[in-house]
Amino acid sequence: MKLLEDGLVEVIKRTATTITPATLEALKRAKEREEGPARGQIETMLKAIEIGKTKGIPICQDTGTITFFIEAGSSFPCIKDVGKIRPVLEKVARRATKETPLRPNTIDPLTHKNPGNNIGKHIPYIQWELTDGDELKINLLLKGGGSENMAHLVMMSPGRGLKGVKEVVLDWIAQMAGKPCPPTIVGVGLGGGANIALNLAKHAILRRTGEHHKEKQIADLEKELTEKANELGVGPMGVGGKTTVLDVKIEYAHRHPASFPIGIVPQCWCDRKVSLRVKPDGSVEVIE
Repeated sequence: MKLLEDGLVEVIKRTATTITPATLEALKRAKEREEGPARGQIETMLKAIEIGKTKGIPICQDTGTITFFIEAGSSFPCIKDVGKIRPVLEKVARRATKETPLRPNTIDPLTHKNPGNNIGKHIPYIQWELTDGDELKINLLLKGGGSENMAHLVMMSPGRGLKGVKEVVLDWIAQMAGKPCPPTIVGVGLGGGANIALNLAKHAILRRTGEHHKEKQIADLEKELTEKANELGVGPMGVGGKTTVLDVKIEYAHRHPASFPIGIVPQCWCDRKVSLRVKPDGSVEVIE
């Protein structure tokens, strides 16, 4: 547990102060496509990334709220004591808040009090999935308020079909404009129920930038939506340009015949996420 705690504190610091290699390369390619104010915005983003890397400080002042998506192997040594892991993750959040430092971002919705340590009811949020094997896979997401405010659910009429899906997604990307700090990675969840669609959309943004869905039909739809979203002209930070999104990612679930939920969850340009593997001895390995 101590190895896990120390490893996760370091991983959170790394996630807040750097950017994933795939997203960094996507931003560099976007800069070469842009000119004028749009290019200037991306150059500022790249400068913030460099400062974060060299000085070890967060690349954005909004360090977000902490979410752990955990895939737990049924043979992982601590699986029978799974209740002990939440206190460890809460301790990790408190330490990372102080040591990184992270901005305290947890506020009681009724009293408006902030405990100052990124801990609160259900926060850090932990979602569990039981899998085979003897390891834990932890997907860490630091999600800022600007992009989270643009999460959107549409209960679309099933009769609109795939054409309707495209219209809903592109219309919302256009309406978001510069609010989620584009260029964004946009997660889309199709089907299931209302909560399932939004959850799938958030899961979708965990995938590496540029990595398409394993199913060709979904991958083709991701590519089409990415291309058409960038034709909207919103551009970096909403100033106009050729790069509104870096990627669109889709996950889906089967739905009720009378219901077609579409969840849309954008992630801001700094795309603070990491996947890591916890081995049976508690050591932590980052998965690039």
